[in-house]
Amino acid sequence: MVEGIGLTTPRMASNLQTIFAIPLRGLTWLGDQGTGAVAAIAFIAVAVPPLGALLRPYVTEAIFLLLCISFMRVDLAALYGHLRRPALVAAATAWTTIGVPLIVGLLAHVSGLDRSSPGLFLALMLQGMASPMMAAPALAALMGLDATLPLVALVTATALVPFTASLFASLFLGGMLSISPLTLGLKLLGILAASLLAATVIRRLFGTETIQRHKRPIDGINIVILLVFASAVMGDVATDFLAAPLFTIGVALLAFAVYFTLLTVTTLIFRRVGYERAFAIGLMVSQRNLGLMLAATAGALPATTWLYFALTQFPIHLAPYLLTPIARRLTAHAGTSGRAAADNPT
Repeated sequence: MVEGIGLTTPRMASNLQTIFAIPLRGLTWLGDQGTGAVAAIAFIAVAVPPLGALLRPYVTEAIFLLLCISFMRVDLAALYGHLRRPALVAAATAWTTIGVPLIVGLLAHVSGLDRSSPGLFLALMLQGMASPMMAAPALAALMGLDATLPLVALVTATALVPFTASLFASLFLGGMLSISPLTLGLKLLGILAASLLAATVIRRLFGTETIQRHKRPIDGINIVILLVFASAVMGDVATDFLAAPLFTIGVALLAFAVYFTLLTVTTLIFRRVGYERAFAIGLMVSQRNLGLMLAATAGALPATTWLYFALTQFPIHLAPYLLTPIARRLTAHAGTSGRAAADNPT
């Protein structure tokens, strides 16, 4: 009997390895698709509405896991370096939490959008008031950019959002929306603290080298989680398009225009720190965390606001695929400049 157990144990271990190897290979393959898979997510989310209905209750969990992956993969040495030189982090944080919502609010008010289309005005203000999307560092990493600076600025911006959001809501929204800074703040801080703790435990258990060695399947997991979030938000887009195609197309064009305007303006503002870093900051600023704003308002928003939120997922998911060649050129140029500086220290 003992011999039987001894003979079967290696066989059982082999079977377990085979079972786990199949999903691991699948996640590795998915991770290898990179930004192409991220772009496909938006179309899958629209094409399969029942998936959105099924996954909608898990938006908060998806946001938590995305941030956990970002914390888990951060370069701690680079993180400490940024914290020792806080001026750039402070500037990026001030721009995304104060500069962006202030400019959006003033432009929308001057143009009369708050009177002509209150739903769109509310959507744009919530977008401007939101912290950067928690998946922004992961998407930057998928594009080959250093995700550490966006992650640090994301954390500081998210910590300030309860205060800045309530300020700009009182300045521009009036009675259109009631936001509880305390509730929002506790939720944001809770998600950040829990995800940081979970990421720290994972790093301690498995080690940085193991996490780096399994980069490809971790990328695959990240893409699966992005699908959960996008499906939950975009499930009704097809129905809205059939009901009002021209209006839906117009809102989609506005979503793209806002995304690329934020990206371009931010990159130009921070170009003095190097275009690679500036581009990474621009990606962070252009990807706003509308999921948390939805959670803060319990989804009690006008239909037009919901539609705009859904259509913002298209530029978020397509831009990394479209902009990866630019990111690679900037990264290569930064590497060449760094080597030249090292060769010529004077």
